[in-house]
Amino acid sequence: MQEKKIKKAIIAAAGYGTRFLPATKNQPKEMLPIIDKPIIHYLVEEAVQSGIEEIILVTRSGQNTLEDYFDSHRELENELKKSGKEERLKEIKKIPKMANFIYMRQKSDLPYGNATPLLSASSIIDPQESFVYMFGDDLTVSQKPVTKQLIEVYKKQKAKAILGVQEVSKEDVHKYGTVRYKKDGEYEYEIEEACEKFPAEKAPSRMAAFGRFVFSYDVIEKALQTPLGKDNELWVMDILNSIAKEGKKVIAQPIEGEWCTTGDPLNYLKTSFNFAMKRSDIKEELINYLKKNID
Repeated sequence: MQEKKIKKAIIAAAGYGTRFLPATKNQPKEMLPIIDKPIIHYLVEEAVQSGIEEIILVTRSGQNTLEDYFDSHRELENELKKSGKEERLKEIKKIPKMANFIYMRQKSDLPYGNATPLLSASSIIDPQESFVYMFGDDLTVSQKPVTKQLIEVYKKQKAKAILGVQEVSKEDVHKYGTVRYKKDGEYEYEIEEACEKFPAEKAPSRMAAFGRFVFSYDVIEKALQTPLGKDNELWVMDILNSIAKEGKKVIAQPIEGEWCTTGDPLNYLKTSFNFAMKRSDIKEELINYLKKNID
């Protein structure tokens, strides 16, 4: 039987972005701009460049701006056409054509947690297909899209789940889920254990998970059975830990590239600067400005 193409990506975008208030009072954090595109746009681009055709955005009430962004905007298109801004017009018209967009509202009666969007989108995932899962506030910079890297390893290793990881400092370990690798695994990055936000002295390693995953339907089934964990939330790492403990193959793959989080104002600014340094149209002027204004 021919293996099904991985064509769906679930993007978790149902948080409140409280660390960015009041900027996120009336708009999703995922719509904050990195230069001239919102965070969510970069995630969709990465997914599409990795072969994804259907984007499932799990949102909450009050996030119409996110949904509207990936729709057509006739008035703006007409204005751009009238003013002769053809390049801008082309950019705007491409957005709704990037993929097939599906919107799922996260129900208020579901438990809170970074795995909850899996429950919200479970009805539109076929039990026989694998899919990509992305956190809406994690960006990456790489030659080959990180999601594509993970899909390739997932298929080759015939895993039940794969997560992207990158080493973090000892001081930052407590902020993230970390993994313990198997000593005698079939594949060098197969894990024995996944832990959610352990203090540095208890964490199994400094290999931290971030918001890039490829999952089989087993993960959704296990999400329905996994008890709530730290802070009474449903955690992805707890689900993956349960699957690994059953002896099924779960891989924590170090990525080729750089993980850039936008989860708090400082890291959001760092990520914005990182992306700006890759833009030839603004890099030089930005560097000159910083040189003049930094003591």
